[in-house]
Order: sequence, then C-alpha cells, then structure tokens
Amino acid sequence: MKTYTNVFDLGDLKQALAEAFEIKRERYKYEALGRHRTCLLIFFNNSLRTRLSTQKAARNLGMDVIVLDVNQGAWKLETERGVVMDGDKSEHLLEAIPVMASYCDLIGVRSFARFESREDDYTEKILNQFIQYSGKPVFSMEAATGHPLQAFADLITIEEYKRTQRPKVVLTWAPHPKALPQAVPNSFADFMNEAEVDFVITHPEGYELDPKFVRGARVEYDQRKAFEGADFIYAKNWACPGVTRPEDYGKVLCRDRSWTVDSEHMSWTNNACFMHCLPVRRNMIVTDDVIEAPTSLVIPEAANREISATVVLKRMLQALQD
Repeated sequence: MKTYTNVFDLGDLKQALAEAFEIKRERYKYEALGRHRTCLLIFFNNSLRTRLSTQKAARNLGMDVIVLDVNQGAWKLETERGVVMDGDKSEHLLEAIPVMASYCDLIGVRSFARFESREDDYTEKILNQFIQYSGKPVFSMEAATGHPLQAFADLITIEEYKRTQRPKVVLTWAPHPKALPQAVPNSFADFMNEAEVDFVITHPEGYELDPKFVRGARVEYDQRKAFEGADFIYAKNWACPGVTRPEDYGKVLCRDRSWTVDSEHMSWTNNACFMHCLPVRRNMIVTDDVIEAPTSLVIPEAANREISATVVLKRMLQALQD
C-alpha cells in the first residue's frame, strides 16, 4: 500500500478487519517489520488521539517516530506556487517536502480544511503535494476532506459491538458553535457504504455531503425517521459542504439544538450504541447522560485508533519489502 487516503486503499474490508483483530490480540506480532525504519508524522493542526495512537502504532511495529508540529518550532511554510515570498513564510513546501522525506520511510500528514476555497480543499492540495513530491508512502492523519484512520477505527468498533449481521448505522448531523470540516463524516460515509450495514445519513437541508461520499446511502432530513430502529448512532457536526450552493461552503447555516442527541433521541432507536470521534462538545452534540451511558462507545472507539493505524502502517511497511 503506497498511500492511504480512503476506504478503497484498504481493499477487501473483511481481510482488513481480520488483520485488525489479529493485531488487537497480539499488538507486537509484526514488531520486526519496522526495525531501522522511521515514521515521520507532520501536524499542520492540533491533535490528541491521532498523535498518540499513530505514535503507538508505529512503535508497535518497531519503528522510530519523528513528530513535526509545523506551526510550533518549524519555519512557516508557503503552500502556493507563484507567490512572492516577502511575508512571514520562510520556506516553501516544495523544498520542505523532499527534505523531510530524506529523513524517513513513511510520512503521515494532518492538514485540515481551510474553508478558503472549496476547490483547494476538495482537491486535497496539501496532502497531494506530499504524495507527489516526497517519493515515500504517505498516509492521511486527517486531511481537508477525509479522516480514513478514524473511519477504519469506527468500522472496527461497529464490527466488535454489532448485535445483528447487518446493523442499521445512522450518521447524524448535530449542532456546534463553530464551522467544522466534513472530513470525519465524509470518511465515515465512505467506509459505511462499502461495509455490510444499512446506512442512513440525516441532517438539515443545506448540509448535503459530497455525492462521491454519499453514493448509495439513504439521506433522511427527518432525524426521528432516520433514528427509528437504528443499532448505531454516529453524531458529528459539519459546516455546509457547498454542494448545492458553493457560495455557502464552510458556513454555519443552522444551530438548531433539537438535533442534539439526547435520551429522547436514543429512545427512538433499537437500543443503539452511541459513537463520536472526539473531542465532543457536551450538550451541543450529545447530552451528558447519552455519552456516559453504558451504550456509549466513544472510549473503545478511540482505543481502536491504535489498531487501525497499526494495520495501515503494517501494510505500508510490507509494501516497502516487496
């Protein structure tokens, strides 16, 4: 595996899940794979679970890890071509990328949507520059439009806790005080559409996700109808994706608190498990009683981030040996 940016990079999901549970049983089984290999983790944005879980995964595989916080201690990086660099940015990404690549074997990149240009975000400008110019295997630790390590961990969690062969999984929009990217919901939809689940997306009008992620999923604007009979509720806020009105891209169109997931919402379900990628705004996205209930999976879901990252890095290391 040369890159990891979406569900299709994993190939057969049953095989990927089998590897995940193998690693969960024996986390250091492939420790020799990463001997004398270095994993560089580059953060343009803040991180807690992604940083810790990916470092742990790399070390499970015997790798050395270098962590670079681009905005803390590194030169400020210019990302645009043709710019006269007479401002506060001292180095261009096109020189920085091959230099960074010379010190490592694998590169992880975390770079959020900027909401300045839908085209720039949805063409994954920064992530794709690393793929194009580094000459090294590159994996996404959350990009402008996707978070595939999180979505893989979500799938592992659903597989662990499902009570039926084909559970009903609902992705629901929930209110938030700030404009958030679509990376997590996009990747969750990307994975659920390829998994053996009955998948429904619910949100207010104007929050339609990009069709390449929605694909064949059922979209329901009535949250109660969407929740009926659900086995898993995945709550997440996202700003307007600008699908129908590009001029609204990145805007907060709605703060309707009736979309907050509370005990009444969960009573509409089939005793569903609650999921969220974290961090979560309590009593905006979800109420205290729901996130603290026995059916809340937010902690095991976060723990599975180590497992999803270990599978991905393992496959990349194996590809280097081929």
